[in-house]
Amino acid sequence: MAFARTCSVALVGVDGVVVEVQADLEPGLATFALVGLPDKALSEAKDRVRAAVVNSGEPWPQRKLTVGLSPASVPKSGSGFDLAVACAVLAAAERLDPAAIADLLIIGELGLDGRVRPVRGVLPSVLAAADAGYRQVIVAEQTAPEAALVPHVSVRGVRSLRQLIAILTGAPEPEEEAGHGVGRRDPALAGLVLPGAGVRGLSAERAAELDLADVAGQHQARRALEIAAAGGHHLFLKGPPGAGKTMLAERLPGLLPPLTQAEALEVTAVHSVAGLLPADRPLIDSPPYYAPHHSTTMPAIVGGGSGLPRPGAVSLAHRGILFLDEAPEFPVRVLDALRQPLESGEVTIARSAGSVRLPARFQLCLAANPCPCGRHSRRGEGCECTPTMVSRYQSRLSGPLLDRVDLQVQVDPVTRAELMGQASRAEGTREVGARVLAARERAAKRLDDTPWRTNAEVPGHTLRTRWRLAPGALADAERDLERGLLTARGLDRVLRVAWTVADLAGREQPTRIDVRTALVLRTGVQRGLPVRDPAVHSDEEPDADIGGES
Repeated sequence: MAFARTCSVALVGVDGVVVEVQADLEPGLATFALVGLPDKALSEAKDRVRAAVVNSGEPWPQRKLTVGLSPASVPKSGSGFDLAVACAVLAAAERLDPAAIADLLIIGELGLDGRVRPVRGVLPSVLAAADAGYRQVIVAEQTAPEAALVPHVSVRGVRSLRQLIAILTGAPEPEEEAGHGVGRRDPALAGLVLPGAGVRGLSAERAAELDLADVAGQHQARRALEIAAAGGHHLFLKGPPGAGKTMLAERLPGLLPPLTQAEALEVTAVHSVAGLLPADRPLIDSPPYYAPHHSTTMPAIVGGGSGLPRPGAVSLAHRGILFLDEAPEFPVRVLDALRQPLESGEVTIARSAGSVRLPARFQLCLAANPCPCGRHSRRGEGCECTPTMVSRYQSRLSGPLLDRVDLQVQVDPVTRAELMGQASRAEGTREVGARVLAARERAAKRLDDTPWRTNAEVPGHTLRTRWRLAPGALADAERDLERGLLTARGLDRVLRVAWTVADLAGREQPTRIDVRTALVLRTGVQRGLPVRDPAVHSDEEPDADIGGES
């Protein structure tokens, strides 16, 4: 038989498309044609595959060879098709049984010596294969643990083309020597990680070391941090340098519950495609945290690059935290580009080579100084900035962007008593995280028959019509809406925060006090007593996060 077929996967963004790899041998001059919209790296597969087959001890067919990648209209990129192409060629040359590879999905790059090297994006590729009905997958040995995360799929990791041929023909498997010296990193792993990603992350180990108890004072900001974690709300911390804004933001991931299995697969798939998945950690089960520098470009934040776009910081922070420190220093175009993913939870990027849709369901945390020198206040003590400079600096964060941020909190300078430990000790991450988890479980139970899991995801219309608030709870918010102090979007976000405050307090529905708490944390206008912090206040008036009604 001069024809054989097997399958591999082409990645478009973080979505996989199953590709049929067909090999046809005909009488004629010995040539090798590869068709089906391959990119440069894939076009070079002809030389890699030929050398790998010969160095594996197999004869190269001396006939006219055509390898087609179908569907031909889908662009294919990368070196992950090498192993599938080699198997299809050997089956067409009757070295392998074509029926043995017809139902296999094969992913891997070939070295010239025939060793199989891992490639990025194995998890989303295997997920796409499972959705298409494939149950047997062949990948490089190093990425087998990542592929095995997909349920109901049998995964086999191989080291070399020679080993795979032995498996498919029933011959004894050859002994494979390690391709690196003792004490040295396997060079094959270099293809899994791309240097210079342009964003800075926070490892799970480092996040576990950061305790909320380290933050001195900042009772209102700590309360806002707890509410943000419990409801998945966006947060804006504004205050002078050294007040603790970055410390608070870095401790937000520690308050979030671990990712569910489905969420962990989503996050891992994005990091696998981006080349940021650690080789020793096939599954990311904790919320990611990314803090790009303010000089980071638009493609690094939103996604982009040559050819089909790669995930940016908004996608790498999917199901986690995107922290923009010194937010007004970011280009205005970059900040305004966040408005669409903040609403939809995804980002769509169009390029001449095609369009991709990338997940971007992240929590945005902004931090900003009040002015360029950082000392501006209502009293104006020590500030050297002119009113024009202050206005220009603050206007870099546009109204439409801030309207999408649920919690906007003033972070005041820490007092001497708070800094020197003379005030009462605040709660740590463990205690606050337990309340956050309990509040999320209450919200998840209420939202069980909906596509949403946190209060921040629920549309305002649903909150207003399906789940009723206590009588008179919206009086203050409705008054602010009539005065023009709140937009319609702002009212919806106040409702979301009010439900989160009620969940933290264990109430079945938000009361007027919960709505007032949400209004204070959005507008900064106190409506009675200040926001309570459970660590420094007694349990008197347990239903009051904001003091008595005015």
